[in-house]
Amino acid sequence: MTSKTEMREQFRVVVTGVGLVSPVGVGTEATWAALQSGDSGIDRITLFDPERFSCQFAGEVKGFVAENFVDRKDVKKMGRFIQFAMAAAQFAMEQSGLDMSAEDPERVGVYVGSGIGAFEVIEREHTKLQSGGPDRISPFFITATIANLAAGQISIRYGATGPNLTCATACTTGAHGVGEAFRILQRGDADVMICGGSEAAVTPLSVGGFGAMRALSTRNEDPARASRPWDRGRDGFVVGEGAGVLVLEEREHALKRGATILAEIVGYAANSDAFHTNAPPEDGRGVRRVMQLALKDAGLEPSAIQYLNAHATSTPLGDRAEAMAICETFGDHAKSLLVSSTKSMTGHLLGGAGSLEAGITVLALRDQIAPPTTNIEDLDEVVQFRLVRDKAISAPMEYAMSNSFGFGGTNASLIFRVHHPDV
Repeated sequence: MTSKTEMREQFRVVVTGVGLVSPVGVGTEATWAALQSGDSGIDRITLFDPERFSCQFAGEVKGFVAENFVDRKDVKKMGRFIQFAMAAAQFAMEQSGLDMSAEDPERVGVYVGSGIGAFEVIEREHTKLQSGGPDRISPFFITATIANLAAGQISIRYGATGPNLTCATACTTGAHGVGEAFRILQRGDADVMICGGSEAAVTPLSVGGFGAMRALSTRNEDPARASRPWDRGRDGFVVGEGAGVLVLEEREHALKRGATILAEIVGYAANSDAFHTNAPPEDGRGVRRVMQLALKDAGLEPSAIQYLNAHATSTPLGDRAEAMAICETFGDHAKSLLVSSTKSMTGHLLGGAGSLEAGITVLALRDQIAPPTTNIEDLDEVVQFRLVRDKAISAPMEYAMSNSFGFGGTNASLIFRVHHPDV
């Protein structure tokens, strides 16, 4: 019987494409350049009039033209989250250089999720129902809305007839999409997986709902500085929108076709706090455990990790719990561990956050650059690691971790390494 370790050695998994659509840029390199520069994508909401809302700002994707990525006749058939996913998938596939005409389509799968789906379509069609009755509802309402249609539309576009799956695990969705696609490839059930998450939740009902929970920052006078992970003055997260899609491949498949390999994915874990719907335990024990499990899956000691892209959303409880978990997991090594939260610039993409940040982590390894955490004026004393503040840092990095956590206590941690062709 093949052991898990033997299976992992037989089916190693690499990243050959990263596609990013975010509040700081439409496109992978545009997003990455903005993050290295510390640019903020957070500003007053323009997608609707926010005047009556407690939080009047968000991380909107600016300058996005759906017709650049989707046939004009199909735009109305897709919610905004699907459009973002299609764009991110296109960027990832172009970077990967994958030629679908040369692939067995049954060996190419898609695993792309969304935490919510098309909030804006639900709101629009409900208004039409209330004002004009059921005959006013669009025939595209359902297929423009449901979470699995991002994966469905990507598979249709590329003719990928392998595994086609979606998860909706709140703010961990994107990380779970990458991690579960990794498992599919490890098992040998596909050669290529297009994976990640997407979200478009800058809508009245979404922003109003999160505001009613008192989860959002209300720093309306200074939106660009509102998302401030680990700052003592943090007062809530900022809703962002966009998508992150990665192309993962079985390593030998990628090498055989001469692909440029950006990084190797070597560890993944998922678990639950089993504690509260929207708050972590104070000691961050679920977060600590998921990082430990990911390290075990990768066969690594904590000291092997040089960079960590944290979930840190700028909430009082969440940031503190994750900081405590990082310090306990990494011990003395935490003092030299480079850590950043790029949500300080993008806001929180909810179901798209985990895969956006997984992609950022891959790019950090590719370029040996740790992006900054911005907006910190008064650092919380709980931070006992090497937080990357204000400016990006160039540093040697072999292994990097990306964390994601979501409502319901769901957690995920991913570990990537620099790819060595001869190892």
